[in-house]
Amino acid sequence: MKTSMIFIFVLLSSMAGAQTFKIPSVELKTIDGKKINTSELNNTGKPIIINFWATWCKPCIKELSAIAEKYDEWQKETGVVIYAISIDDSKSISRVAPFVNTKGWDYVVLLDQNSDFKRAMNVINVPHSFILDKKGNIVYQHTTYAEGDENKIYEILKKISKE
Repeated sequence: MKTSMIFIFVLLSSMAGAQTFKIPSVELKTIDGKKINTSELNNTGKPIIINFWATWCKPCIKELSAIAEKYDEWQKETGVVIYAISIDDSKSISRVAPFVNTKGWDYVVLLDQNSDFKRAMNVINVPHSFILDKKGNIVYQHTTYAEGDENKIYEILKKISKE
């Protein structure tokens, strides 16, 4: 009896680890006002970065700017796409599009004005980045930003794009 209980526990544990992460279903808007459901975020079998940020967050801006310098190279080598999720609220949401245009960021920018997606992804502080592999599994996440973090992200992208 004890052996069969252990076997069932091990079996259930291994099955739970094999499940693919599903991005929560939350309706957001693009910076040009189109509605998009987060469950539809995909990259046809290539890595995805989901980055939560805000216009008032200095570390967020540093991180996204550092990545922007290398983004073309990353896309060519790994096929990655970045979804930059702004958590600016109703008071600052109007600043997002001009801010992104001034920075020249070539990311898919989505607006999470009510922080619904932020809560669904269990994000407490920004910046907070998730890397998803081609199957949609979260393989890495980090909060805050220190110079050079983008290099670690790139190494992970290179590794998972070959798997």
